[in-house]
Amino acid sequence: MNMSVASDSPVHSSSSDDLAGFLETELDSDSASSSESFPIDEAAEEDDAEVSNHRLKRRKLEHIETVDEDEIEDVASVKFSQEVSEASSSKLPCEHPGTFGNMCIVCGQTVEEEETGVSFTYIHKGIKFNQDEVTRMRDIDMKMLQSQRKLCLVLDLDHTLLNSTVLRDLKPEEEYLKSLTHSLQDVSGGDLFMLEFMYMMTKLRPFVHSFLKEASKMFVMYIYTMGDRPYARQMAKLLDPKGEYFGERIISRDDGTVRHQKSLDVVLGQEKAVLILDDTENAWPSHKDNLIVIERYHFFASSCKQFDHRFQSLSQLKSDESEPDGALATVLKVLRQTHSLFFEDGGEDLSSRDVRSLLKQVRKEILKGCKVVFSRVFPTKFQAEDHPLWRVAEGLGATCATEVDESVTHVVAMDVGTEKVRWAIREKKFVVHRGWIDAANYLWKKQPEENFGLEQLKKQGTDDKSDDVGLEK
Repeated sequence: MNMSVASDSPVHSSSSDDLAGFLETELDSDSASSSESFPIDEAAEEDDAEVSNHRLKRRKLEHIETVDEDEIEDVASVKFSQEVSEASSSKLPCEHPGTFGNMCIVCGQTVEEEETGVSFTYIHKGIKFNQDEVTRMRDIDMKMLQSQRKLCLVLDLDHTLLNSTVLRDLKPEEEYLKSLTHSLQDVSGGDLFMLEFMYMMTKLRPFVHSFLKEASKMFVMYIYTMGDRPYARQMAKLLDPKGEYFGERIISRDDGTVRHQKSLDVVLGQEKAVLILDDTENAWPSHKDNLIVIERYHFFASSCKQFDHRFQSLSQLKSDESEPDGALATVLKVLRQTHSLFFEDGGEDLSSRDVRSLLKQVRKEILKGCKVVFSRVFPTKFQAEDHPLWRVAEGLGATCATEVDESVTHVVAMDVGTEKVRWAIREKKFVVHRGWIDAANYLWKKQPEENFGLEQLKKQGTDDKSDDVGLEK
């Protein structure tokens, strides 16, 4: 039996929305019409209802080919290739491109669990595609995105777009927040919400609404969080109450394929066209070149405690990030640059373009023109060129050196008493601590040197005396 869905309709990145709706409609249509087509024994006991319903859905799925062709063409989710369709209707064995439960969506045969492929439960529970089908869908997805001049953007939630806390973790000095929360009946104009049914409070990051609106013009967007599915969907309602940005593209830890990690294997977009925004680099061990690491948003005191920060949170200070100059506004500029580079020249053949190389190109503009020498930052026995801070500086476009000369613009140090620092002061060069490079890395822009002088380092009490032993001069 040939059960493939129309193969001539392209898959695109909103395919998850269409697939979910299609399967719900086809598998959960009203019971009256279902009982006419697929009679169920009225004498069956109540305990058998679930089994009967499962059989009903299975038999209905086998008759998907009877759905009106125009209706099917509106569904851009599971558009299996013509080759697979023809193979299914011929004597050739079915390659089982996808399964619903353990049943092949093309031929209806039961497929062994180990053969069922990658799970896409965020699209619809029980849906899996084998790797060849995922690759085929991504190829078609890429063509559709290019025709729309869009790329894919995967967004983390916590500390990236918002900050949440459990109500019991609120500090006494944060109790005032309870009187400032917005109604959940109309979340469109709010940014602070009391979710009593979840025993928590959530604060949206400043500029997030403008960020999503502008980013949606350039990207098909996904949410990807290590929170559970109910939490992910509730946060999506706060960020996107009309469902115009994410649709069903909401991925939680329940949908991932690797425990405690995030991966693009459940995103229907080619890696060369996907950017990721997250505050945690280690969450993406296989996709660091796609990643934009954003400064963490610590609105609540519990957030600072979670990361062992000694400073007060924004809520304790009764302050917040700047809308026009905050982290999201800066990242939006990076996204625009990368998107512009990808589609520049307006050519039709973009097969050689890759956001990973373009993102590196954008990063190299941040400290371009700076020549940096490090003093008492690396252990004497450590090869300077292999130190992570050296590599970060080079990735930001700086030239790094081990010795001073007239071309040096910055000396990065931890102690004012070194020879290189004295030389820099004498020659009127910038002297900064390592935080200047770290800030440029996380904020995606060159920072004012006067904010990172060694005197600020001592005021903050962050000068680690243990590092004085065995450090270079």
